Amino acid sequence: MLKRRRKYWPLVSLVIGSGLLVSGGLFGLHQYQSRPAVLSLDQVNGNRQEDWLPHSMSSAQGMTQLTAIARHGGTPERYQARYLLATELIQQRQGQQALTWLQGLEQDYPVLAAQIALKRAQAYTASGDLIQAQAAWHQMLQRYPDNPAVVEALYVLGRQDGRYWQQAIAQFPAHPRTLEIVQHQLQAHPQQPKMLLVLAKHGVYLSGITTVLDTLVSQYGRTLQPQDWEAIAFAYWENQVYGKAGSAYAKAPRTALNLYRTARGLQLNDQTAAARLAYQQLIQAFPTAPETGLALMRMAKLGDPSQALAALGQVIQRFPERRAAALLAKANLLETLGNSEAATQARHTLLTQYGNSEAAAELRWTQAQQQAKAGNLAAARTWAQQIVSQNPESEVAAEATFWNGKWAQKLGQTDAAVAAFNRVLVQYPESYYAWRSAVMLGWHVGDFTTVRWLDPCKRASCTTLIPARRSELPSGSPPSRLSIN
Repeated sequence: MLKRRRKYWPLVSLVIGSGLLVSGGLFGLHQYQSRPAVLSLDQVNGNRQEDWLPHSMSSAQGMTQLTAIARHGGTPERYQARYLLATELIQQRQGQQALTWLQGLEQDYPVLAAQIALKRAQAYTASGDLIQAQAAWHQMLQRYPDNPAVVEALYVLGRQDGRYWQQAIAQFPAHPRTLEIVQHQLQAHPQQPKMLLVLAKHGVYLSGITTVLDTLVSQYGRTLQPQDWEAIAFAYWENQVYGKAGSAYAKAPRTALNLYRTARGLQLNDQTAAARLAYQQLIQAFPTAPETGLALMRMAKLGDPSQALAALGQVIQRFPERRAAALLAKANLLETLGNSEAATQARHTLLTQYGNSEAAAELRWTQAQQQAKAGNLAAARTWAQQIVSQNPESEVAAEATFWNGKWAQKLGQTDAAVAAFNRVLVQYPESYYAWRSAVMLGWHVGDFTTVRWLDPCKRASCTTLIPARRSELPSGSPPSRLSIN
């Protein structure tokens, strides 16, 4: 996960200026504010020149301010403003005015040269000068043949000459406009397996993509190559059609990832025996691959207890990156088997040797909840405080910190409770528990019964704080195919 930013003011900005959004039990405590339509020239030429770009400039005031920047701003703000003005004028069908701002802009701002050429062709089209527009499209193809922006030119020219559409498909198959071209062609002539494969490989997230995949499998399966099956399998997987994904991965090139997903797809489709066999094939073919460690963890949930313990033992011995998770799974399994002594030993090893792991945080949180349920709030606080100190980046850290404060409050430890709630605000400002903490501290942010009708900016003390620049996204993980199921 992205590292949580320890900032206080994003929360203040939201609570005071924006109220709260509540949806599905998740509270968007950190809502990113839009900056003003356009900053003043003094601001443009100040310390944050990269932050001047407007989010909305369709208003007359925004256009006036943007025009001032285009005429008198510094570089590169002046060139950026000209581009944005031209874009807005094209949308307003004022092509001739847009052309004025685009004149010579490629030389002034070469980083966007291809996009500027695109805007010029669009401006001629908006002005009704179709001859000049046609020439501009051709000129764009000649000057920027390898830039993805030329797909727009290929799209327009392809309406009269289909060879341009074929060029777009061959040269830029993943471009959204290319996918639109492919869909047009399939609507006219559905029986085109090559076009269907383009969508399977590059249109993974298109609406109705699973119907395309089903058509490929049912009608053209005998002619598909292993690489085609891999693309189909990935598209099924990304659309959470795991059973069909597993079947397709079985026909894909024999890699550790593909074998893992073959087995996992079968498992998610409740084909337990077949899944177990597929996992065994992976383990035998790729004994040291990272996917094999994950496969052993999955197998531990499919076999009898002795087989599960053996699989977890292999993970602990051979895959150190999964050792902590395997120790936790082993402890839980031993506990269910009535071997409390061995379970305790496994938990002790986890906490002493891998105390900073997510598995250790999960164990601590489980223990804290059990103690709280039993009424031992002091013991629950002890476990929660271990998460605060040793697992501050854990998925459960914000929740544990909040409940550490709640339990302290119930024990009459007011100062400790306030400290815990403030820690949530500072360390996890985007979390649901930051809102809960703000409520506990007496902030005017509404509670479960009043937040729906809350409008903080009607209060006399309301002040909206707009950040100087965009903040990072509040959450997200780096791409990882192994992270999915």
